Amino acid sequence: MTLPRDEDSSLRHWSARLIQALQILDLEVDHEKIVQVADESLKAVGPHADAISAFIVGYAAGTASTAGRKSTQDAVHAASNKVLELCEHGESGGPDEEGWAKRAQ
Repeated sequence: MTLPRDEDSSLRHWSARLIQALQILDLEVDHEKIVQVADESLKAVGPHADAISAFIVGYAAGTASTAGRKSTQDAVHAASNKVLELCEHGESGGPDEEGWAKRAQ
């Protein structure tokens, strides 16, 4: 997914402001991946699933990277890809129906 230049610029500016305000200065954001997660969640589930999915991806990535299991970027991609996989099944079905053995971050 490629973001329009104006939107990408706005998101980069907004991210920079948030990163500075929250003092997480070493954070790099993959805007296109997060927007893809949000868009697919919205389509698969409905209103507000985009915000919840983006939050949970960030949380999962944060716990994975601070636990030393993955780099931040790898953790974001792993969590994002898991959400996108679930989006293919909508609100039911998918890997969570069988449990999460061997699928953890």
